[in-house]
Amino acid sequence: MDVLPEIFPFQRRLDELAAQMAAPSFYANSRHAAEVAREHQKLTQLVADHQVLEKLGREIGEAQALLKHAGADPDLRELAAAELPELQRRHAALRETILLAMIPPGATDSRNTVIEIRAGTGGEEAALFAAELARLYQKYADSRGWKVQPMSSSVSERGGFKEVIFLISGTDVYKQFKFESGVQRVQRVPVTEANGRIHTSTVTVAVLPEAEEVDVQIDPQDLEITVSRASGPGGQGVNTTDSAVQILHKPTGLIVQCADERSQLKNKGRALTVLRSRLLKRREDEEHARYAAQRRNQIGSGDRSERIRTYNFPQNRVTDHRIGLTLYNLPQVMEGQIDAIITALQRADFAEKLAELTGVQPPARSRTSGEED
Repeated sequence: MDVLPEIFPFQRRLDELAAQMAAPSFYANSRHAAEVAREHQKLTQLVADHQVLEKLGREIGEAQALLKHAGADPDLRELAAAELPELQRRHAALRETILLAMIPPGATDSRNTVIEIRAGTGGEEAALFAAELARLYQKYADSRGWKVQPMSSSVSERGGFKEVIFLISGTDVYKQFKFESGVQRVQRVPVTEANGRIHTSTVTVAVLPEAEEVDVQIDPQDLEITVSRASGPGGQGVNTTDSAVQILHKPTGLIVQCADERSQLKNKGRALTVLRSRLLKRREDEEHARYAAQRRNQIGSGDRSERIRTYNFPQNRVTDHRIGLTLYNLPQVMEGQIDAIITALQRADFAEKLAELTGVQPPARSRTSGEED
């Protein structure tokens, strides 16, 4: 049986957390207390599982020794032969559970998430698909009980989105969405196509963990803020005040615009939220890029030039090119039923992390016919 990483560092951390929780001032900071309590609960389960694993290992060893002992009681040998497969199955399953628990969670996995969707190549068809993709993610968020808050949008002539930005709030939102960053491609006959030809269009998706002021310090001197009147169709009051806000972050050149609210103050607040999240994601991507050079297969790098997925409407097919996954349930996917895709991506990521933890490389992923499209 393969040797697990040592449990002692996790036990030591568990003891440290227990000491923190015993301090009289522990609950003074409720947010920190909740984080510590969650980590304590997870490590308590990990240590308990490790003890059960050791017990199973001893039982497996005893059963194997009994089978090898020529003079052992035949009934005992028969009982050991019957129990050994189940012991080994339980041991293997629990070992994988423990290994996954030993992988440190992403620092931003529990964060709310800003999703930015932009039409790429394909003109009006790309804008229409950008709107459908936004609806897909919002329906998925609704199915999990998360809150969706519009941040900014730019509508195309036919009602699609040239750009749309929204914030999703809930439990472990970034953990579920973080592999959605990249170029997503659609193949279908556009409504603008008179001859029935299939077109290929692209949409870029950026998934950003919501940043708080303590995460990203922004010097007001680094910001150039301009206001203007909101433009576009709308009801009374849309164009009567200078409510639209544009913020330029001079050190990086990042520009954020927000004009969805009538209040200049609300638009400024939303624009700053998006800017902080972009700066945090940029910092994380820089750190990830340095680390990713050591990994053979990279899942969800967030590189927008990477074609991560294809939605092929004529074939009722959606293909994720990073893991070679193809599903033939496109209508359901477009209704927000993407759990199968997200779970497969998470499992592939876990396999990579387990390989790093144990030194055992995962099997190479298979290719699918959709990958050559």
